[in-house]
Amino acid sequence: MSASAALRSGSLRRRTIVSVLALMALLLVVLAVIVDVALGARLRGQIEDRLRDRTAATASLVGIVPAEDLADRLSAQGLSVRIDEAGGGSVVAGPSPEQLRGGPAGPPGGPRGGDAPATPAPGSVTVTVSELSGDTDLVTLRSTLSDGSTLTLTASAAGVGETLAQVRWIMAGASVAVLLLAAGAVVLVVRRTLRPLDEVSDVARAIGAGERDRRLRPTNPDTEIGRVATALDEMLDDVVGAEVAARAAEERLRAFLSDAAHELRTPVAGIRAAADTLVRADLDGHEREMLAGHVVREASRASRLVDDLLMMARVDRGLQLARARVDLRRIVDTEAERARLVHPGLIIRTEMPDATVPVSVDRDRIAQVLSNLVDNAARATGGRGRVVVGILPFGNEVEVRVSDDGPGIPAEDRERIFDRLVRLDPSRAGSGGAGLGLPISRGIARAHGGDVECLDSTTGAVFMLRLPARAPDPAQRVRAGAERTGVA
Repeated sequence: MSASAALRSGSLRRRTIVSVLALMALLLVVLAVIVDVALGARLRGQIEDRLRDRTAATASLVGIVPAEDLADRLSAQGLSVRIDEAGGGSVVAGPSPEQLRGGPAGPPGGPRGGDAPATPAPGSVTVTVSELSGDTDLVTLRSTLSDGSTLTLTASAAGVGETLAQVRWIMAGASVAVLLLAAGAVVLVVRRTLRPLDEVSDVARAIGAGERDRRLRPTNPDTEIGRVATALDEMLDDVVGAEVAARAAEERLRAFLSDAAHELRTPVAGIRAAADTLVRADLDGHEREMLAGHVVREASRASRLVDDLLMMARVDRGLQLARARVDLRRIVDTEAERARLVHPGLIIRTEMPDATVPVSVDRDRIAQVLSNLVDNAARATGGRGRVVVGILPFGNEVEVRVSDDGPGIPAEDRERIFDRLVRLDPSRAGSGGAGLGLPISRGIARAHGGDVECLDSTTGAVFMLRLPARAPDPAQRVRAGAERTGVA
């Protein structure tokens, strides 16, 4: 289906009403046909049963009552009678079949014979064979009696058609009345049933007008309208959540740019002031050397900050990792030796298993993470504390913990420190840290399928680098920005 195809939005109320009324009309037509067929068959069956009863009663009187008298008695009941005797004589009485087509004939004048007894006397004549025939206007029963004579009775069926016609008119009138009443009832029911849809549209318009807190909150989410309302509420929650997240991300971006500009402004201002002094002032060798050193230090500080910003951008975009199978113990040993050279007053101890700890990682990136964690510990302890770097294998994962005996990190700040350009101690702003080391470390760890966390500790701070013992799936190898902290 094309993405630009328009939604068919005909009136649901009108379609529902028309569909229900059409279904009811169809059901009434089917009912009328069933009644017409069943009633017609029933009325015709009654005429046939009547002819069989008269035939049986007449057969019981054959030989006892003269044939002429039997014919008169039967014709008096509006039947066309023909008796063919076994000896060859025939007796005809009553209206002819053609006369009966116009309707049942009334009994002739004179006394009407009563019905013969239905139960024949012992040894009397019985009916051996009967044959029904006729059409829509007549019903004829031809019966052969046991004495060899034949009795033919014909009755009019025109009354059946007249009765059915009256019933059809009654059914038609009743159906029209039922449809009119049903139309009114269906309109009211459908209007009441579809009222929640009006509420849905009202809430949607209100939200579009700025009332972001409006929700439908269906009482029964398992119904059709309840599922629609629940889906709409969930969609609105997602939209509002995305809007809030976008605004928060925008605010973080603005704060990040402001903080980055502030961090860069300080060394740039120092470089500019020192350079201006070097150009304009007539300084002796010692002062000139001191200003030149200041320029170098501030330039190095600005360069580190720019490098961190570039690294953070690469983390957000997705790092390209050069994975290799290495022993994690060698990386830890190398970083411990580097830290001893950079921080001579720092006491560094390593705790590692005797067996190799193979991992598939980018050696330089993991070394950068450990370097950031150890440097943070050195700054927290003033360069004279105790730092322990330990490796703890756990099946499919490996943990590297860096702990120190510094002042520690409050519980409420253990996650905030992974935001960008965050420093818990502003007094150390000039000590070289720009507040990007931990975010970069977490981004590198997550690009490897692991993470960096600050653990709960009673003394000092404990940072944990978690890495998978095996490389993640190829689809997840370049995922530094999958769960980013700070600026999106």
